[in-house]
Amino acid sequence: MAVRKRPTLAESSDRHALYEASVQCAETEIDFVDETFHRLRGRRARSLREDFCGTAKVACEWVRRGRGRTAIGVDRDPAVLAWGRRHNVAALPRGAARRVALVEGDVLTVRLPPVDLVLAMNFSYWVFKERGRLRRYFRRAHAALAPDGILYLDAYGGYEAFKVLKERTPYRGYTYVWHQAAYDPISGDTLCHIDFKFEDGSRLQRAFSYDWRLWTLPELREVLVEAGF
Repeated sequence: MAVRKRPTLAESSDRHALYEASVQCAETEIDFVDETFHRLRGRRARSLREDFCGTAKVACEWVRRGRGRTAIGVDRDPAVLAWGRRHNVAALPRGAARRVALVEGDVLTVRLPPVDLVLAMNFSYWVFKERGRLRRYFRRAHAALAPDGILYLDAYGGYEAFKVLKERTPYRGYTYVWHQAAYDPISGDTLCHIDFKFEDGSRLQRAFSYDWRLWTLPELREVLVEAGF
């Protein structure tokens, strides 16, 4: 009788769960936007929109913090939105889950009610490689905000951002690998991957890949001003 081969850890893993555990800390992110909005605006934010939301972990953490809070998550990938509904929205108390709306749509064209906070985190807006398209997104985000709303972005930089390299971070049972695979100094285009290496020697290669433009902080400030910020 043939012996059934046991699946490797890579074969039995969930790439979205690994991403959330390795890359995201929704609790810290919400702490930051909550505290800075209150400090800058003198009131508590109530509504949040998570652009390029993926599994919507941050949107779910937002509504978990208070009964009066609402969140909208926007993403173009129906499969990742479905994962977020099954694993993150479904894990919320029923009342909180009703205050999360996940929208399959393009952040450049979607029309939604104004919010206090728009978040474009994990460098997701770097998908816009041309200055005009990035400016268009920032203008759309500006229009999506309440009169005293705030757009939150993150970025990475420093001389190593322009290098081909691999960074390895060990976690319990696996290693997270950030792979900067290519960079073009003329266009600013960069290609990055996320890999996972497991204790049994198996690998989840290119669990996620990102074809971006690496925007510098001076460039981003200029485009934000052009967009009305």
